[in-house]
Amino acid sequence: MANVTERFGLRPSRQLNGSPFINAQNRYRVASNNSTSIYQGDVVIPFASGQVGRAIANSSTPVVGVFNGCFYTDPTTQKPTWKNYLPGSTVATDIVAFVIDGPDTVFEMNANAVFAVADIFKGFSISNESGNTLTGISYVQLDVAKSGTDSTYLVQAIDISQDQSNNDVTTSNMNVLVRINNHFYKSALALL
Repeated sequence: MANVTERFGLRPSRQLNGSPFINAQNRYRVASNNSTSIYQGDVVIPFASGQVGRAIANSSTPVVGVFNGCFYTDPTTQKPTWKNYLPGSTVATDIVAFVIDGPDTVFEMNANAVFAVADIFKGFSISNESGNTLTGISYVQLDVAKSGTDSTYLVQAIDISQDQSNNDVTTSNMNVLVRINNHFYKSALALL
């Protein structure tokens, strides 16, 4: 059966040791007037300013975690606002991002091409797509064409999803379980 094409960025699934994901996340600051939108499921990286921002494809900057929404005072309405995504160029001094930052969190993500069983344990880059402004969900996918064993790849594939609608290894757009490979809070090791 063909896989269902659904892009959703990185979605928390469980912990690396098999225990369930319990919605653990932490607060991080985001710079006012940052021109790049950040969507729920996007990977975020640290900045020297003490804030976080969206990671781009092929970045080797260590990853803090995965963006899960934000809170800020809307500059137009002056009302406290919660959103799944942060629109680019939002001018507010109180932008707080909620980030799933546990280095042992396992995420599910959609592959942008056919993902072979032999690709398990390799490192991968991500696609550089934005997201849906209505749902706030990221369109980032696992970039199957950009893989290897270097420790600077953003994610490492650890298994194929058990989702019956998205685990066909003979067609594109299957879901893959990944961990953050180049995590800011944990030194990433090259594959042996």
